Amino acid sequence: MQKLTSKADLKSAIKLSEEEQSIKMKLLKKQFYLTLESYKPVNLITGTLNDIAKSPFLVDNLSGTAIGLATGYLSKALIVGTSGSKIRRLIGTVVQFGLTNIIAQNSDSIKSFGRSIFRNLSRKREMNTA
Repeated sequence: MQKLTSKADLKSAIKLSEEEQSIKMKLLKKQFYLTLESYKPVNLITGTLNDIAKSPFLVDNLSGTAIGLATGYLSKALIVGTSGSKIRRLIGTVVQFGLTNIIAQNSDSIKSFGRSIFRNLSRKREMNTA
């Protein structure tokens, strides 16, 4: 800061400082309201859901888990059936958890295997129609 020698220079410096403080206060208030708006529950939930939707890894993990759960549930239904036997229900539950874990952990290879089977079937169908 330069040395002020006259009363007019001092007044000018004070006025400049007050204007600078006013601008900074307006910016601070604006930032406060933006921050306050971003921490509203609706905006937090919306932001989180947008992040989830944009995450490809999470979508892949969820699809693998969903496939695993569905397969486990179906295997239990096939094993237990309409039987009321406790041993059959226990075995069905063990098989359900086992298949769910195996399929959820290896979902990528299972998906690629399914895609290759689908491609082979569609090629055979095209060759038969041609």
